[in-house]
This record gives sequence, structure tokens and C-alpha cells, in this order.
Amino acid sequence: MTLICLLLVLVVVALGLHILPPILVEGEITYNGHKLTEFESRRTSAYISQNDVHVGEMTVKETLEFSARCQGVGKRLEMLEEIVRRETQAGISAESDVDAFMKGTTIEEDAGSLITYYTLRILGLDTCRDTFVGDPMIRGISGGEKKRVTTGEMLVGPAKTLFMDEISTGLDSSTTFRMVKCLQQIVHITESTIMMSLLQPAPEIFELFDDIILLSEGQIVYQGPRENALEFFEGCGFTCPERKGIADFLQEVTSRKDQEQYWADKSIPYKYIPVNEFQQRFRSSYVGKKLKYELEIPYDMSRSHKSALVFKKYFVSKWDLLKVSWNKEWLLLKRNIYIHIFKSVQFFMLAFIGMTVYFRTRMHTRDEQDGTLYTGALLYSLIVNMFNGFGELSLTIVRLPVIYKQRDLLFHPPWAYTLPTFLLHVPICFIETTAWMVILYYGVDLAPEPSRFFKHFLLIFLIQNMAGGFFRLIAGVCRTMNMANAGGSLLVLLIFLFGCFIRPKSQIPKILEWATWLSPLSYGFKSIAINEFFASRWMNKTSSDNVTKLGIAILENMDIPTEESWFWIGAASILGFAILFNILFTFSLMYLKPPGNPQVTVSEETAIGSSSNRKIEMQLLRSESNSHGSNVVARKKGMGYTFTPLAISFDNINYYVDMPQEMREQGRTEDRLQLLREVTGAFRPGVLTALMGVTGAGKTTLMDVLAGRKTGGYIEGDIRISGFPKRQETFARISGYCEQTDIHSPQVTVYESLIYSAFLRLPREVKDDEKMTFVDEVMELVELVNLKDAIVGLPGVSGLSTEQRKRLTIAVELVANPSIIFMDEPTSGLDARAAAIVMRAVRNTVDTGRTVVCTIHQPSIDIFESFDELLLMKVGGQVIYAGPLGQNSQKLVEYFEAIPGVPKIPEEYNPATWILELSSRDAEMRLGIDLSKHYESSSLYERNKALVMELSSPPPEAVDIHFQTRYSQTSWGQFKCCLWKMWCSYWRNPDYNLIRNIFTLAAAIMLGTVFWNIGKKRESDNNLNTIIGAMYSSVFFIGINNCEIVQPVVATERTVFYRERAAGMYSSFQYAMAQVFVEIPYVLFQTTYYTLIVYSMMSFKWEVVKFFWFFFITFFSFLYFTYYGMMSVSITPNEQMAAVVAASFYSLFNLFSGFFIPLPKIPKWWVWYYWICPVAWSTSGFIISQYHDVEDTIKVPGMSYDPPISLYIKDHYGYNLDFMRPIAAVLVGYCILFAFVYALCLRLLNFQIR
Repeated sequence: MTLICLLLVLVVVALGLHILPPILVEGEITYNGHKLTEFESRRTSAYISQNDVHVGEMTVKETLEFSARCQGVGKRLEMLEEIVRRETQAGISAESDVDAFMKGTTIEEDAGSLITYYTLRILGLDTCRDTFVGDPMIRGISGGEKKRVTTGEMLVGPAKTLFMDEISTGLDSSTTFRMVKCLQQIVHITESTIMMSLLQPAPEIFELFDDIILLSEGQIVYQGPRENALEFFEGCGFTCPERKGIADFLQEVTSRKDQEQYWADKSIPYKYIPVNEFQQRFRSSYVGKKLKYELEIPYDMSRSHKSALVFKKYFVSKWDLLKVSWNKEWLLLKRNIYIHIFKSVQFFMLAFIGMTVYFRTRMHTRDEQDGTLYTGALLYSLIVNMFNGFGELSLTIVRLPVIYKQRDLLFHPPWAYTLPTFLLHVPICFIETTAWMVILYYGVDLAPEPSRFFKHFLLIFLIQNMAGGFFRLIAGVCRTMNMANAGGSLLVLLIFLFGCFIRPKSQIPKILEWATWLSPLSYGFKSIAINEFFASRWMNKTSSDNVTKLGIAILENMDIPTEESWFWIGAASILGFAILFNILFTFSLMYLKPPGNPQVTVSEETAIGSSSNRKIEMQLLRSESNSHGSNVVARKKGMGYTFTPLAISFDNINYYVDMPQEMREQGRTEDRLQLLREVTGAFRPGVLTALMGVTGAGKTTLMDVLAGRKTGGYIEGDIRISGFPKRQETFARISGYCEQTDIHSPQVTVYESLIYSAFLRLPREVKDDEKMTFVDEVMELVELVNLKDAIVGLPGVSGLSTEQRKRLTIAVELVANPSIIFMDEPTSGLDARAAAIVMRAVRNTVDTGRTVVCTIHQPSIDIFESFDELLLMKVGGQVIYAGPLGQNSQKLVEYFEAIPGVPKIPEEYNPATWILELSSRDAEMRLGIDLSKHYESSSLYERNKALVMELSSPPPEAVDIHFQTRYSQTSWGQFKCCLWKMWCSYWRNPDYNLIRNIFTLAAAIMLGTVFWNIGKKRESDNNLNTIIGAMYSSVFFIGINNCEIVQPVVATERTVFYRERAAGMYSSFQYAMAQVFVEIPYVLFQTTYYTLIVYSMMSFKWEVVKFFWFFFITFFSFLYFTYYGMMSVSITPNEQMAAVVAASFYSLFNLFSGFFIPLPKIPKWWVWYYWICPVAWSTSGFIISQYHDVEDTIKVPGMSYDPPISLYIKDHYGYNLDFMRPIAAVLVGYCILFAFVYALCLRLLNFQIR
């Protein structure tokens, strides 16, 4: 079998059977002669994705053990029997250790733990085996360790064919070498097949492969033995230069931009050879003909052992899969117990509030009016328990990526996840129901009979389970937070409107009556009301007509069936809905694909097309040598304006963080963990410095400390800028920081991103046209001209490729005209050619005289030797080398070869890989030397100390950099720029605005249809109560939708805000106000069509004043809900927590809206909350504006006369008829309050953990 290096991802994805539309695949794929339809290919092979998707609450060991137990031992027993048979025939006796391991891996009970143990050792994960994998909310392992966990998940399984997609991203070259070396041994020993795509493989890693497949523009240029690849291209007229990595050469030789430099015979004019011509030459070559001959001969299936292919989906029994999933879900339930405790405490508080609002001493059973108050208490109980399941929405969506991955990799069927999830939530529902009943039932004085208590208990328990299944189903169908928020709100509005408590069934238009049978709340409302009003205390009294029993009259007034058997019909229906929703949730996980539309990334070169034969030449600019006394560098092409070259020196830098809890549990007694130790060095203008070290050495930590980007921890030491003490406010103006994560606003173009950065960060004295010219020059410098109008998009989903994002990140900082630039992993995640383009942009930047520092993981020889100096660190945050590289890294190599015991670097070996291997703990132990102490005793260290001392004193007559203002632009200029970018972002964000407007339009039509002509129906208090319910529900549900769908938008932009604020681009207040103001036109448009539809369909009176007030109240109600959503994000670390915090007040908004309990009935100790509840002000404003002058009389059960509507709303609901101006002021005030708190929290709170 062979180990294959693949330099493009597409074939890996296709052969791994992860083909998603709209990609169309043709051709035939066979395994040992069998077509894909003849066996279970996803079980025979395993696909290791480049995306690290894991459950953050599980440890590394738990993650691998779960994977091992789900995949089982497979055909290992049959394989072992075959191996023993062949060894016996050949007279071979196995080593005892190997024999014990092979036999151990065939035992189902032991295999998972045994293989997990060895996999942890192989991948170097044994040191972090008990550490959480982590996620944005949980601190866990590093990115490189996550990449190894992703690989280990599939290595612990029985698959013998592995497709590995870019497994080295985020790893240093020495770690990658050890991993690939181990995989090579596995392949050769076990005769497995591995196909692997790698980015920037170092020469020593490339040498480990047996065969290679070279793809370009979707065509195979070469496929065959690794050692014959150079021979093929030499036959085409191209040679690989000395000290050039073969992998880099192979990727560049087919590129139009890079091909000419490898032309061998300079006496013959060069002519570009396109990819299709390379393909034709390969087919006619010896290797190509041999490959064709092998493919033409059908595979002899008799040679295939029966255990080579798998013909069933799962090796593990269904019962065992269920047990494994049950154990995992139980573990996660315990790990997330704080979430459930928080929800339960919140739930108990709502029960207590409901009990105190409807306190038993104020509840009576005298007449229909008292029955209305009890109905409000029952509805509160029903709706709060329905909304208690809302938390399942965000919790499920967070888990979906992992569920989809495990489903596609055949870890377990979806029901093995949904069934434990449902069953484990049953006891939680039981506990919450018990607490609810204990607090509320007797506190409110509901029906005292024990039988009715237990019936009410049963209903609440069933409603809770139904609600959990309902919201899990919404999450499974919608799959993203934006869609789930909109879809969930719309469906909740539907079941709310057709629940028969806002508008009785008999008043709903005939054409929509069927919908009431589909609403679980209608069954719940009928059952819970029947259970209460059939109690003896209601049935032993007569109603106002002195004929009908009071309980029956109350039920008939609400159009509820008066047969007690309906209780059991409703309970059975809710149980049926609970089962149905969970079954549909299971089906959604079985058949729906993950969200997003993965597309093949097309390079710029391909996109430009073959017609562009011109060669794009970028002349590298070399900086002229300047003396230290020269302060100002002349203007150079691509960097626009004069700037002051600045050096940064740092002496004895120490950095500590509080000791992590897991390390305390392992016995560490110190209060602090030291990450940097006595780091000393300097970075100078015109010098490109590489900051390197193995994973965990503290590279990014040092860069963050120097750049002032740390948000926590304790820093010691001296940092100076050209001799003057560093002040962060000033430093942010003269420096740039290119983050590894490439954080940009997704909905703006490349050109707009650069204009935005330039207009905010260049001095205000620079004219606008000069700024635009400078942006154009920077775009040319970093080769972004062809992508000028491309939308940035979201990483891995849409927009720019990884390499293009890297260049945009660099350009965004360059347009600020900084003197010092920090770059964190500028080539991470890029292939060799893309990395070369990025490094060319970096080199151009350095050659203008700027100070540039880059952290870098696994550079090729070319990239490594493009640096001038190196600062090398080892684990523990200690420096082991700081100095020049020299020609062909000669000075670096000489320094390390002079250390006793260090072997000479192998010929053609990558110096970067060599020094990383030397700096590992294993190498130090083997050599018996502490490299940091050796460095401190060297002459190089003394020279560096002298340089730092020299740079720590400012030159004569030098003046410290000082700016008159903190920001480059005025407050008005900052606001204009932020508003411009926000407008562009919002205009191009259909996921936000389109969903918001579709939801609002659907809700408006739905409300208008359900409450058709309701404005003209004024015969009874039922009609008036229905109108209040219509007004309350319209504001409440559309407002909630505005609140929920704005949260992901604000959370996404907040990550960009943290980067831009750290760069000193603007004040947080100007940014917040821009986001506040940009919402206004969209909410205004939303209000306009909503008001026209609802006002006309509900047939309110067409008067200018009344229409204006309806429009005014609707607009500011929608707006304050939107700002409430923004505020909830600003006070929480992420959108999931924001959703939970925002939702915690929805039930209170519900209760005190004036619909469930009118103001005169609210106890005095809760009246204050009514006056601070925004929904109450909106509801009262709607009713007062429409009915303050209506003198028509209405019938009210229990009243001896028919009161006028205006008097009734004043006496019964407590509405002051002359209160419109205060209502208007309060609604505007809520918008201002929520917007102000949003701006204030953005300023004061920073949830970025660095």
C-alpha cells in the first residue's frame, strides 16, 4: 500500500464521499474492484477534516474514547486470525509486546481504552489527556492540539483507509514531522492506505511519502512515485533550484505567475506551458503509461480478503451505541449542570413572582370577573412552562456541528443522540414541575382537591416535555441561530394565536379554524381550564344569569368545551405532540445537511482566466540604508506617506496568569503560572524578524504583551519605543497588529475595508483623495487589485479564501501607515504558493523601512530564509536564540552546531525544522543541556544586551511621539466612517434584514387574518380583551424576533470591534451610536408596511391622529426591542448567553403587559414593575390611542349595566385616557436607555480573553 501526499483538497473530499451540492462528480471509484454501492464506503474509509469540530466540555481522553467505543474493533479479530495464519505458514513468531497489543485491540471491552492510550502517546496528547478540548466559552487545549484530536478521533477506529485533509494546519514543522513519520510506519507495518493533503510540507516531511498526486486547476498533472516527480518536470524543461523545497517547486511550476523562474534552458525562449499540456505530457510519459496500464486491468477480487471491505454501517450493536451515547449525554449534563441550575433558579423565580402576583389572599371565586383573573394565572402557568423549553434552541444549535460530523462519520445513528437527550430531560422536567407546583399551585389557591392537583401536575409535566421537543425540532430544521430565532418566533406566534385564549375559537375566521387543532397550546389551555373550573367551588355556584353554573359559564365565555373528558383528550394530545416533535427532530438530524453551502475555492489565477497571458511583475523595493540619526523615510511606492522609523526594545519581560484550576487539582501550589521568563531582545526598522518556537513556547503571548493586546495577566519588565517608555495610547496609533484569525466585517468588500481603515487611522490633515490614492497603492503592494470588489464573507463559508484574507489583514494594517507591524502566523493555513504571495507582501513592507515581526510555525526553506533575524523560544517562554540568520541560515546553523552534542544539520534539510526539533524538551534531555542557559552564557546574548541598552536610550535631540488627540479623526469623523461601514454591512446582510422583513410580513398578514375586522367589534368585554391580546402579541412576538436576530449580527461585529478598538481607530461610543442609528431606517421600513397591513386588516378607525399614534407606538416598540437585543449582547460574552439573558425577561414582559392581569388587579408590591415594563407602555398606548374617545357601550358579564368603552378601559384596565404624551416620552426613553447601556457596556466590558 502507499502513503500519498495530495496538494489539493478536492480529491480527498470526493473520495471520502463528502460531496455536497452544487458539486457534480462523474466517473467511477472502486475499492479492491468493488464499486461504492457494493459496500459501506464510509465505514471502510475514514475522512479526517481540516475543521476541528468537537464538544468543548469533554476532555481529550473522553473524546477519543467515545470515538473508539462508537467505531468498535471492526474486523480486527478476523485480521488477527489471518495474520496468525500467514505467520504460521511463514514460520514467523511475533514479539511478545506486539502480540499482546494486537490481541488487546480485538477485545471489545478493552480495545477502546487500549487504542486510546496508544493514540494519545503517538500524537503527543498524553500531557493534556485530562484537559477540556474547549470552545469560545471554555478554555481548553491549543489549536495545534485540537488538530491532533481531530486526527486521533479517526485513528482510534478500525478503518484501514484514511483521507486526511490538511492535518498540519496550526502545528509546528517538528510536530508535523513526528505525526507523519508515525503514520508512515503504520502504513508500512499494517499495509493501510492513507491519502493526505498538506500545506507547505517541509522537505523532510515530503520525503516520507511514497507517492504523490499533483493537481492544478482540477486536473492531475502528475501521479506516481515521489522520486520520479522531478524527472518528469525536467523532461518538460523545468528544474528545481538548490535549497528549494520540492513540494514548493511542484506547486509553483504549474502557476502562470511563477513558472518562468524554473525554466532550465535559458538559450531557448520561455513559453508558458498550460496545465492541460502538462497533463498530456504526463499521459505519454513512462509513469503515466504505467498508471494507465494498471487502471485498465480489472482488479482481481479473489485477492481481496473478506475483512478488507465493510458491508454494514455499524460494528457496534444498537444497544451498545445507545449506552455509549447515554454515557456521553449524562457526562455533558453533569458538566453543564450550571446552565441547568441557572435555568431552574430562573424558573423558580418566575414561579415565585407568579405566586406573589396572583396571591391567594387576593383571589376569589365569586363571579365571572374572578374567573378571568384565575384564567390569567392559568395562562401564566401554561405559557411560562412552554417558554421554559426555549433554552433548548441555542443549546441544540451549538451541538449540531458535532452531531452532523458524528452522523456523517457513522459514529452512531441520530436516534442514539435524540433518545438519551429526551430521556435525560424527563427527570429535569419532573423536578422543575414539582417545584413549580409547590410554589405556585397553593400559593395562587388553585383547585384544592388532590386529584386536580395531580392532573395539573401531569399537564405541566407534559407541556415541559412537549416544549423541549418543539424547540429542539426548530433547531434541527433551521440549523442556524438566525433562522431558528425567526422560525421559532413565527411558530410560537402561530401556536400562540391559535391557542384559543387570545381569540376564542368561534371568533377565528372559519377558513383558519383547522389551525387550532394543530396548536399544542389550545389543548393545554382547554385541559388546564377544564381542570380548574370543574372544581366544586366553581360548579356549586351560579353565574350572573342565576341559571348556569359559574364554572360552565366561565368556560363557555372562553369558548372551551364543557365536557370534563376533554381534559384527558388534551393531555393525550400534548403527549402525542411531545413524541411527534422528538421523532421529527430525529428525522431532521437523519436527512438534513449541515447549514452553509461549501464551494470549491477558485484561485485568482483561475478566475482571471487563461486570456490574461501578461505576467504580473511586482518589483521588490529595497530600502536605502539610513543612519540612525535619520528620522524620516522618504515616500516609497506602495506605502504613500512619510513615517518615523521606530525600534522596539524589551528587557526582562515576565508574564504571569492565575494558576488554572485543573493545574491546581494536579498538585500545583503556586498562585501564578509563568508563561514568559526574562525575555530580552529588540526589533529594528528595515529588519524582518521571525518569532519561532514549538507549540506552547509563548510566541503569540510575547507578541500580545509587546503589542499591548493582553486583556489579563501580570506583566513585568521594560518595553521602550526608540528609547522612550511605551505608552499604549500612542503606541496603538503608530503600530499595526495582523491577527492570526483574520477578523473582518463579512459583508463589506475588500476595497471598502481598506477605505474604512485608512479614513479612520490616517491623520485628519491628509486629504480624502490622497487617502484613496494611498489605498490603491497598498492594494497593489499586497496584490489585491483583482479582488477589489470581492465581498470578504465568512471564513470557510463564503467570500475570500484563507490566503486572500491574510493579505487583506496585512493591507488593513498597512493603510494605517504604521511604523511597527506585528503579524501572528501570516502563513498559517496557506499552501506554499499562497504563503509565498503573503511573504512577498511582507517583504515589500519591510523594505520600506518599517519594523516587522512575524510569528511563524512551519515555514518552507524559502520563506524561512526570507527573514533577516530570528528570535527562537522554547517551552516555558525562554529565549534560546536571538540573532541574524545569515546567508542560507549559515549563522544560525553555526551557532547551534557549536553546542556540544548537537549533530550537524543533514544535507538539504530545512533549518526551521531542524532548530524546532533541537528546541523540544526531548532533544534537550537527550543532549543533557539547557539551551536557554547556554544562550545566556554566549557572546550573542551579550551583544543583544548591549543592543537593547543602546536602543533603550533615545538618540540626541529625539522627541517622544505625541499626538494632540487620542484618535486620528474627530468624533464626527469617526461616527461618519462607522455609520458608512455599518450601512454597507446591513445592506448586504440578507440573513438579517431579509429574514426580519419576511417574518414581519408573515406575522402582519397572520395577525390581520386572525384578527380580521376586530377593530369594529365592540359588543362585549371579550372583544376588547381580544383587541388587547392582538396588540400585545403583535408587539411582543415581532419585538422578540427583532431582539433575537440582531444578537448574532452584533456578536459577529463585536469581534471586529475589539480588533479595531485595540488599534485605536475610534471611540467605542461613536461605534455604538453608528450601529444604533443604522437600525432606524430598517425598523422604519419594517414599521411602515406592518402598520399599513395590520391597521387596515384589523379595521381600526382611519383617522390621521389615531393612525399616527399606532405607527409611532409600533415604531418605537420595535426599536426598543432591537436595542434591548443589542444591549443583551454587550453585557454577555457571546450570543448564546445573550439569548438566555434576554429570554429571562420575556416571561415578565408577558405577565406585566396588562393582558394577563390588568393594572388594578396587580398587587401593590408589584405595581412598580408594571410601570417599568416596556410592553405594558406599548399595549396601553395602543388601546388609549384607539379607544380613549369611544363612547359605545359593551356587555360585561357580572356587571349590572353596560359601561362605555372609554370608561371600561379606565376602570378595568387602569388606563389613563390623557396619558399619550407620557407614553410617547417613555417609549422614546426606553430606546435611548437601551442604546446608552449598549454603548456604555461596549466601553467598559471586554469579554475578549487574551
